[in-house]
Order: sequence, then C-alpha cells, then structure tokens
Amino acid sequence: MSEQKNIHISADSICQWAQNCLQQAGAEEVVAAAMAENLVAADLMGFRTHGLMRLRYNINCLRDGSSRPSGDYSVISKRAAVQLWDADLLSGLYVVPQAVDTAIAMARECGTGTVIVKRAQHVAALAVYLERAVNEGMLIQLMCATPGQQVVAPHGAKSAWFSPNPFAIGAPTQSQPILFDISFSMTAAGKVRKSIAEQQPLPYPALITATGDYTTDATTFLHDPASVLAPLGGQELGYKGSGLCLFSELWTLALSQLGRHQEQPGLDANTVWIQAIDPSAFGDVNEFKAQAQALVDGMKAATPIDKNYPVRIPGEGAMATRTRQLQSGVEYSPELWRQLAKVADMMQQPLPELTT
Repeated sequence: MSEQKNIHISADSICQWAQNCLQQAGAEEVVAAAMAENLVAADLMGFRTHGLMRLRYNINCLRDGSSRPSGDYSVISKRAAVQLWDADLLSGLYVVPQAVDTAIAMARECGTGTVIVKRAQHVAALAVYLERAVNEGMLIQLMCATPGQQVVAPHGAKSAWFSPNPFAIGAPTQSQPILFDISFSMTAAGKVRKSIAEQQPLPYPALITATGDYTTDATTFLHDPASVLAPLGGQELGYKGSGLCLFSELWTLALSQLGRHQEQPGLDANTVWIQAIDPSAFGDVNEFKAQAQALVDGMKAATPIDKNYPVRIPGEGAMATRTRQLQSGVEYSPELWRQLAKVADMMQQPLPELTT
C-alpha cells in the first residue's frame, strides 16, 4: 500500500481487535470492551489524539498496574442528586459511562444529577460520552482534571501548575445535538506530541518556554527544562483560560477532596465531574428543544466571513466525520497504522483485514 494513502478499516473489526489486545493485557472482557469502544468512538468523531493512538498507553497501564483490569468503583458519599465515586484506578473509559448513566437516573428523579469520579485512569475524549445523556433528552456537562499532572502554566507564569482540564457539554435540539468539547489550555499534550511526531510546528503559539517565551516549536516540550502549555487565551487573554482551569479544579479536585498536594506526582489518574439536567424539570421538553433549535438556527444564519466556510454548530463536524467513517471505514494515517502494527506484534493479535 502506498505510504501516501491513509488506511481504512471497519469500526467493528478494529474495535474487536483493540478489545482483544486489552484482554490480552489482562483487562476483564467487560472492561476491555468499554475501553476499546470509547477509544474507537473518539477516532470516529475525529478526536485522533484520544483514540487508538492511546491504545499502547492503556495496555502499558494494565501491565504495570497503574490501571486496574477488573472490579468495581466505590461510592464514597451520596445524596438524592449527588454521588462521589472512587474508581481506584479502573479505566475511565469503563467507569465514566456508568457515571453518566447514574447522573441521568438521578436527573430523572430530581431534575439534576451530579457524579464526581476520582482516581479514574485514562478517560480519553469527553465528547464520546455526551450522547448517552443527549439521546435521553438531557443536558450534560463534564469536566476533568488530573491531580498528579502539571503541564499548564497559570497566566503570567512560565512553570506549570494545572492539567489541561477538558470541558464538554451536550444538549438536544430539534435536529442534530449540540456536542462541544474543548480544553482549558491552548492545546492538548497529545496534539503537541503529534506535532513532534509529524515534525510540524504548532498552528499557533501554545507553549511557554523555560525563558518565558511563547512558541510554536513543539520540540521544546522535550527540552530540559521543558516548555509548558499555555492556558486558553494565550499570551494576551490567558487570564481567561487560567481562571477556567481554576474553576474546573475547584469543581473536580476540591469537591472530591483529592488535590495536587495529595496525589502521587506523575500519576495520570483523573477526577471527572459529570452533571445531567432534565429539561422537563423546568417545563415542556419540546419547548426546550425548540428554544435550542432557535439558538443554533440563529448561529447558522449569521453572515460568514468567508462564504466557503459557513458557521458550524459544535459537534456538526464530528458527527459528519463519524457518519463518513462508518460508511468508508475508520481512517488512520500510515504512521499510526505502523504504531498499531507494533502493538499487534507485542500482543500477538494480528491486525484485521483492511477495508477495500
């Protein structure tokens, strides 16, 4: 196959292969199935840095004991519409969907439901969990922080304190749902690593060097001392991202009572805040959807700067990417396919046949 062409593979076959690899690494079948499904779901939606690019990482976590292969979470505290869980290093790919479902159930009863999960291993793309709630007619918000990780500088600093702290929301409309997933840093560490692997600069100055300069040079992330991620807003408006990082860590780390001063440095376990809201607690669900639809219709009707690039609704591109890839196969670059081939050899699980 030409090195210039991307590889296409059916979603079902690559998902089953990933599950087989994770089971071979020790994960219980139900855990491995959820991990594989949500990694591939990220690829389907175009979140490449949170998909099977992270398969080897998850396998290594299972092998070295930093991700628990089986078992259950513990409920630390609960009230009618609030619960705190300890995942005890179970994969977030397995635990977070359960937490979303629990938040939905509480929202049906109480109008809202909030679950905070601490010590969940790799969570991947928050966007993949949104539709679990949206398909039930719910609004949903998720935030994630990593107390053992420090890679994002507070505004005005050249050393790190925060983690990138992704944030995601989902809402139903009368047409396609709203699905929004961003980081409170200028970019994600995975995108920096991707730029390094592809020998490309970052598209904008998203890193702060040890000397305090903003740069697009991704390789500075590997220097000693390494550059750090800038907060959302960058050099001029980074106080906004810095404040949002603080907000997200109050809602995750402070509420879970597991902070940066308590967690083992370098441990990638996450704390995830999940809240579902049932619009029917406030009025007619169909009226809510009509209001939401009016908002997105107004966005779409706005005059674009460039008519070739009309205004897009959050999630519109991801859903189109998923639809296309479900038809033509999940698309992987030759570089990533070679990485997956190494995983296949390591786990003695041959890669599936390519889509013709």
